[in-house]
Amino acid sequence: MKQVVNIARVLVGVLFIFSGLVKAIDPLGLAYKMQEFFEVWASEGIMTGMMLWLNEQALMFSLVMITLEVILGFALLLGWRTKMVSWLLLLLMLLFTFLTSYVLFSGKIRACGCFGDCIPLTPIQTFTKDIVLMILVLVILFGRKYIKPLFSNTVNTGLFLISLFGVLGLQWYVLKHLPVKDCLPFKAGNNILELRKMPKDAVPDKFDYKFVYKKNGESKEFAVSALPDSSWEFVERKQVLIEKGKNNIPLINDFVLKTENENDTTEAILNQPGEYYLVLAKDFNKDDKWYEEFKLFYTKNKGVIPVFLVTSDPGTAKKIFAIPGLVILSCDGTALKTAARVNPTLYFMKGPVVKSKKAFMDFW
Repeated sequence: MKQVVNIARVLVGVLFIFSGLVKAIDPLGLAYKMQEFFEVWASEGIMTGMMLWLNEQALMFSLVMITLEVILGFALLLGWRTKMVSWLLLLLMLLFTFLTSYVLFSGKIRACGCFGDCIPLTPIQTFTKDIVLMILVLVILFGRKYIKPLFSNTVNTGLFLISLFGVLGLQWYVLKHLPVKDCLPFKAGNNILELRKMPKDAVPDKFDYKFVYKKNGESKEFAVSALPDSSWEFVERKQVLIEKGKNNIPLINDFVLKTENENDTTEAILNQPGEYYLVLAKDFNKDDKWYEEFKLFYTKNKGVIPVFLVTSDPGTAKKIFAIPGLVILSCDGTALKTAARVNPTLYFMKGPVVKSKKAFMDFW
């Protein structure tokens, strides 16, 4: 039994640390995923007020969740305060299993983001993983007497604190700059236009259609091959999903650049020859300090390298940056959350290819 418990201890500890660190390099990614859960539950009328509040606090919960994963994994490997750690692991696994089961059985959320964007897993894979982990955590909980500390309490406490401050420091860094490893489709070297295309091996969804007609106050559905005679009055056509397709969503499917007149100019901007800058700004806060820096940046590059400001709030951008000649493009806010993890993010482009991207503050 002792050997089984300690094998489970190592497996769970290493996996928790790995899972936490993979998400720690991009805590906003987990925050956005948590917002997806809160928004779905709010739309279903499940404690709407609380879900809306949780949605606003998603980043804080993301930081806490990631930190807990990492430090509990370290504590387990160290054998530090085993009783408390094993109970906290069980509570986390109950939460994780609930979330992954919801993703799998409801079909309302595409993925749970358990390993961030770097290691995408299918809903069935994540659910299976959590069931296995739950069993291992229960083994640890009930066999914790077989777990002995690796070092003295003082050393273990010191190492635990190092892991705590380390993971907090990592998350602080990437929130100010950019993820230390970019696993998003907008990473340097990628061709944005190519990734907006449907994958070559895509299998489209298969649909059938039902037609609703009414006669003498009675409504009835008919197949396309058996439509009724002219005595029936047409009501509506229904699209019915017969078979779900596979790999039929482009890696970049919502990045659309629009002009002031709402014209789609994505192809024109990204297909232009030569080099240019895209400055992606998710939002504008009164206390933002980058406004003046951006004005200087635009003035310096005007006539040398084109600079485009991309935002989901072009109206506010025009008020803040009343600069003659500045082209302000609008883009969906959700797309900007993926493309610009830091506000704002500077893209150095050559045609549709991302040559480099940086947090705007790192450009200076």
